[in-house]
Amino acid sequence: MTRRFDFKQLDVFSETPLKGNPLAVVLGADGLTDERMSAFANWTNLSETTFLLAPRHPEADYRVRIFTTMTELPFAGHPTLGSCHAWLEAGGVPKGPEIVQECGVGLVRIRRSDYGLAFLAPPLVKSGPLEAGLVERVRSGLGLAAEAIVAAQWVDNGAGWLALMLKDRQQVLALKPDYHQLLDLAVGVIAPWNPAVDGDAAQFEVRGFIAGDGMPEDPATGSLNAGLAQWMLGEGLAPSSYVVSQGLTMGRAGRIHVEQIGEEVWIGGAVVTCINGSLTL
Repeated sequence: MTRRFDFKQLDVFSETPLKGNPLAVVLGADGLTDERMSAFANWTNLSETTFLLAPRHPEADYRVRIFTTMTELPFAGHPTLGSCHAWLEAGGVPKGPEIVQECGVGLVRIRRSDYGLAFLAPPLVKSGPLEAGLVERVRSGLGLAAEAIVAAQWVDNGAGWLALMLKDRQQVLALKPDYHQLLDLAVGVIAPWNPAVDGDAAQFEVRGFIAGDGMPEDPATGSLNAGLAQWMLGEGLAPSSYVVSQGLTMGRAGRIHVEQIGEEVWIGGAVVTCINGSLTL
């Protein structure tokens, strides 16, 4: 038996359509089976597709399930902001001053901001330096000289991210990964902007590689930038408020805003709706 669902396709981390990270959102998805959700997410061929459902936790405003083309994720950043935008746009009214999303990692707080929406970075499930053998594997897979790597850390908040910091933004933009060597890894790479050369529209350049997934490079990544922020702020490597540029080599212009308020780290950006419609599943 088929049913009709409201559907939105959004662009996240951009005020301009087609310059951020696209997301498909199915609203009122209660009753869809796991198999049907997975099949639709595979069919969209987007990095993530989300399904909005009634919450189970009494404090949550809605529940979301997040699927890539191949698997379900307990948490992801741009699907969190995009799903919240879709829920609010469809008439959702939060119970309190913040919006509370229920997902695989539990409850995630979201707030409105001057630049759109922002989510509270979830705690890292794995942190600390990378093992030497893994650093070498990633270095080789990215085609980097050993001296190009400033630091290497786990920044895993449920999405499996590890991260390298490089000296120079141009090194990040010039990367040409060998995805075979990086298979089954989620690799983030970051370097600072040089204001004299790059300007001041952002302070860091990021790229995110997910070898083995349907989209091997992500154009703008909330979960990665959340993990990077917790690492860099914890080590004093970044100011308490900064902007990340991501997606340039893919023809995008993602902007991710990072803000530390007390002990909390918030990751945000703009969301724009590109498609409103319905689908039959």
